[in-house]
Amino acid sequence: MENYKKIQIFDTTLRDGEQSPGASIAPERKIVIARQLAKLGIDVIEPGFAVSSAGEFAAVQQISRELQQVEIAGFARAVKGDIDAAVQATADAARRRLHLFISSSDIHLSHQLRKSREEVIRIARDMVAYGKQFVDEIEFSAMDSTRSGRDFVIQLVEAVIEEGATIINLPDTLGYAMPNEIIELFQAVRKEARGGDKVRYSAHCHNDLGMAVANSLAAIQGGATQIEVTVNGIGERAGNCSLEELVMAIETRRDYLKAETNVQIDQIYETSRIVSRTMNFPIAYNKPIVGRNAFQHESGIHQDGLLKNRNTYEIMDPEAMGISRSMIVLGKHSGSHAIKHRLADFGIEPTEEQFKAIYTRFKEVADGQKIVTDNELIRIAGDMTRTQLDPLVLVDLLVHAGTQRARTATVTVRENQDGREESYTAMGEGPLEAVILALKQAIPAEAEFEDLELHSLSTGEDAFGEAVVSVLYGGERFRGSSVHNDIILAAAQAYVSACNQAFMSAGAARKENHGSRQIN
Repeated sequence: MENYKKIQIFDTTLRDGEQSPGASIAPERKIVIARQLAKLGIDVIEPGFAVSSAGEFAAVQQISRELQQVEIAGFARAVKGDIDAAVQATADAARRRLHLFISSSDIHLSHQLRKSREEVIRIARDMVAYGKQFVDEIEFSAMDSTRSGRDFVIQLVEAVIEEGATIINLPDTLGYAMPNEIIELFQAVRKEARGGDKVRYSAHCHNDLGMAVANSLAAIQGGATQIEVTVNGIGERAGNCSLEELVMAIETRRDYLKAETNVQIDQIYETSRIVSRTMNFPIAYNKPIVGRNAFQHESGIHQDGLLKNRNTYEIMDPEAMGISRSMIVLGKHSGSHAIKHRLADFGIEPTEEQFKAIYTRFKEVADGQKIVTDNELIRIAGDMTRTQLDPLVLVDLLVHAGTQRARTATVTVRENQDGREESYTAMGEGPLEAVILALKQAIPAEAEFEDLELHSLSTGEDAFGEAVVSVLYGGERFRGSSVHNDIILAAAQAYVSACNQAFMSAGAARKENHGSRQIN
């Protein structure tokens, strides 16, 4: 078997990722993400900027002490105070490195540092030598190296290698470079810098032109054996190289790249969700790998191909990454084959005459709103056959909220199997929490509420909002959604919808050996 180059994955979600506008995380919550990164199989974690605050120092220290199986990078400017803080915060790590940086481009030197090239080389030398007293492994970053003169970058790299730097990072700090330029830069530094062939190389690419992943892959072709990434690609401005995109590009095209990583891909989706929730930073619908639409297909031609063979229109298996299979989105472009397949998932097998009525109504609804959710499809099937298919129905919702009173919610839910209606009341910090807590009382405990997403679909006083709720049932994830100009009601309907899908899917599986459910 051919040998593949092992690419180390250096995660800077907790340092560079947290600098993303709108993304923030309390220092005490960093350990939650760090634990998941370790579970994911990350080689190196950069937990934060220790000198920036007491809370940040404590977070870096806690992560260094607890995650003994992962190498920890202490981040510091080429300043003694930064180095001291990074060294102290990472003192208890089983394996650690010092990550020093200083700018190298003339733009930064003139307008930010206000120093000459000679002064920058001297500072870099002195600070690498100072850091080398404390740690053996030193990563040096020449910030904005892709906008620096190549000859100066080589001079700077030579200087820090002489002082003991063991890893050279050539960042594309502004996301300015093209892939061929990245390959040429890495090849030139490795070949022309004295000692350049004796150290390891790393790439840290930003996404300002949408090239971060492409440039990181180019760096591998140029000789880099470490890539610096963030979960969901978060970071300054347009973000960093996306961990999940890079890893899956390597995994999917490993024979072409002759490379592999240590990442456990079945943990990718869970890691993405944890970071998104913890940092209060939503994931774009069309985000590759982990976005809501990444493995969903509406085209009838695509859906037909997927139902016959997944490889017709998918190059990756979403379930291998921990993503529930929901490859078909029903909409105005969907064909009858896909609709019949989805109905069968819920144990519904209408007669041909009934299906014609369902299909006609489906198209009418889809023309008006483009996408038809599973709960809407079930409702259409019930309406067209005068059958109540939903196991649970939200009959009524009453919410009290205000500045001078507790937030309370009362829900009335009917179980269609026996027609029994029950009402439940709960209190919460906000009206949404009160509604969810009330519904949890009404719905069987086996359906575990997992997550709630809220999205605005329009603007103005009469704006519509979409609520998406995920529940876990029998080890599987089910998602329900609802659109309404009352977002509280939408959330309640989405929760009940997700549970109905879970219960119906489980019922269909149990009856699989006895034929599908007929509608009479």
